[in-house]
Amino acid sequence: MESAAISMRAVSSPFLCNSPDSKFAFNFANPSNSRPNPPSILRCVHSQASNSDSGNRFKPICKPTFACSAVAADRQSSGSATAAARLQLLLEEFQSLVEPADRVGKLIRCAARLPPFPDSLKTAANRVPGCTAQVWLHVELDGDGKRLRFMADSDSEVTKGFCACLIAALDGATPAEVLAVKTEDLKALGSVGVNGQRSGNSSSSRANTWHNVLMSMKKRTNAAVAMSEGRHHGDPFPSLIITSDGIQAKGSYAEAQARFLHPHEQKVHELVNLLKERKIGVVAHFYMDPEVQGVLTAAQKLWPHIHISDSLIMADSAVKMAEAGCEFITVLGVDFMSENVRAILDQAGFPEVGVYRMSTEHIGCSLADAAAAPAYMDYLSQAGAAPNPSPSLHVVYINTSLETKAYAHEVVPTITCTSSNVVQTILQAFSEIPNLNVWYGPDTYMGANIMELFQQMTMMSDEEIAKIHPKHNRSSIKSLIPRLHYFQEGNCIVHHLFGQEVVAKINEMYCDAFLTAHFEVPSEMFSMAMEAKRRGMGVVGSTQNILDFIQERVQEALDRNIDDHLQFILGTESGMVTSIVAAVRKKLMSAGSQSKSKISVEIVFPVSSESITTTPNSSRAGDFSTIPMIPGVASGEGCSLHGGCASCPYMKMNSLASLINVCQSLPHKKDDLKAYEAMRFSQHTTPNGKLIAEYGCEPILHMRHFQSTKRLPEKLVQQILDTAGSGRR
Repeated sequence: MESAAISMRAVSSPFLCNSPDSKFAFNFANPSNSRPNPPSILRCVHSQASNSDSGNRFKPICKPTFACSAVAADRQSSGSATAAARLQLLLEEFQSLVEPADRVGKLIRCAARLPPFPDSLKTAANRVPGCTAQVWLHVELDGDGKRLRFMADSDSEVTKGFCACLIAALDGATPAEVLAVKTEDLKALGSVGVNGQRSGNSSSSRANTWHNVLMSMKKRTNAAVAMSEGRHHGDPFPSLIITSDGIQAKGSYAEAQARFLHPHEQKVHELVNLLKERKIGVVAHFYMDPEVQGVLTAAQKLWPHIHISDSLIMADSAVKMAEAGCEFITVLGVDFMSENVRAILDQAGFPEVGVYRMSTEHIGCSLADAAAAPAYMDYLSQAGAAPNPSPSLHVVYINTSLETKAYAHEVVPTITCTSSNVVQTILQAFSEIPNLNVWYGPDTYMGANIMELFQQMTMMSDEEIAKIHPKHNRSSIKSLIPRLHYFQEGNCIVHHLFGQEVVAKINEMYCDAFLTAHFEVPSEMFSMAMEAKRRGMGVVGSTQNILDFIQERVQEALDRNIDDHLQFILGTESGMVTSIVAAVRKKLMSAGSQSKSKISVEIVFPVSSESITTTPNSSRAGDFSTIPMIPGVASGEGCSLHGGCASCPYMKMNSLASLINVCQSLPHKKDDLKAYEAMRFSQHTTPNGKLIAEYGCEPILHMRHFQSTKRLPEKLVQQILDTAGSGRR
């Protein structure tokens, strides 16, 4: 960069040429609808402006001293011009344009030279999702089926300029070249954006346009190649399409879900009458059976003491119900949830309020069971073996039993976390206590994802890291990584299904959709969701985070007031769909006559081969050779009992029949419900004699303090320091 003149041989599209007013302007030589010629090769000479002030930086190569002359090249030699080389030139051009006005001017000039886009192609199918402006993209293979041709348009001139630049880089490329481009390859564009350094939603959304158009190019490239080869592009995942007029189910599993979204009124009123008469509150997890959720969602309108949420809020809701006069609480979830509700009610001063689960059998959880195994305590014992005076903190996932929390807290000072606050909890702990070791568990996937997130943060700027946590920078993140440990033998059997097979299909068929993922998913799904999150098309977090994200995107579509179709990949347990449908329908219905647009929202359920089941031919029982395959078990319920289509078999033990039975037995037949009562640890103690009910609640109370103050409680900090100093509690 210090030489007086810089020469470069750059490869570009045929749209790049010598334009007298150009700062790397594109010249779309053929304004007609005819397809552009294959790429030409350009040789550009960039001259440094003279400057007597040695303190000034190198002058941008886009200034008036820039001169560019096209060098004629035959078509065969231009065929060697790779998309990567053209993309690199595009990056260099934008990096050279330091002034925001120069960038915007370039994009507007490019937009003006983009060939006309036929109105007949401005269809919903050609829309690019995720862009604030309307963007249309058409992709096809040329005559010999070897190179791709792109056409695009937008109702925004700047966005249209984005499309022109990407077309210049990728038009005429091979499918392999297009599919090889990654969104991070456009980082130089996104990190600076159109308006200089990112500062707010406008710049961020504009930067995301590059990425969203690229993802649509890749998705449609896959479809075009499949069509040219005469092969089936692949069966879509089952989905539900929600509009203000109703719900459309696509696929057998979606049909099973939709069947219960509008429950029979008699069932709803029967349940509500029981709840009112006997003063019963209901707390249920998002992952309930669709029939149960359908009835509960309808019943909420008639009885306020019904709450459907993630596990953390269930206990809080139960306390509010007790305060409002409910004498019994029914818990629809796994056993650790009913245990937590029981313990929190006792802590809040409501020991007389009965708490009932929905099965006489143990309602397990693969994560809770992993933390209850001897291997987990062996893992925590390593903290005590760590060299003094290094202090240790155990961050345990809320989805564990009260007994586990108490036993663990006795070994290592413990705070609970949720999938939505685990990152902030760990970062805050590292910022408050020097040389801290953090021991996370029991979810192996979440632990690995947290580690991957911190690794990614080491490549961010200090300013970007400060937005995540104000007390950290690149140096502190690098220093904490060796002191973060996570359990290697625990996972959720449902989220385990979101592995490589599902990710590959999403990449091929749904890469331009909104992507939601629970923090418990495998690394492949986590990485893809994080990439989508960076371009405003995804969320990684808790069930509540996922629901909030979907509602926000729907509201944005309503605010734009144009016809739109939003497609969301549901990267968590399929039971979430009932709450999602209810929330989306409420928003669409509330818009009503105020909106002239037609908005449809599609919720897609990923299905792995583990949840695909063949159905036997009625005439030849047991013959599976010619029978179509459907998501789920042969009974037609829709999901495998082994987790299947992201459906938890433990959660499905909470049936509507059980709920009705429990409610009918209260209060006069309580003795018949002994097996349904939530476990009470009032007389149970840890190995060191501490009450499990009290000591197991302490990590939860530590988390509540953190949530309200954004700091670790002084009691917990002192426990950590005391343990480090004495080597014992």
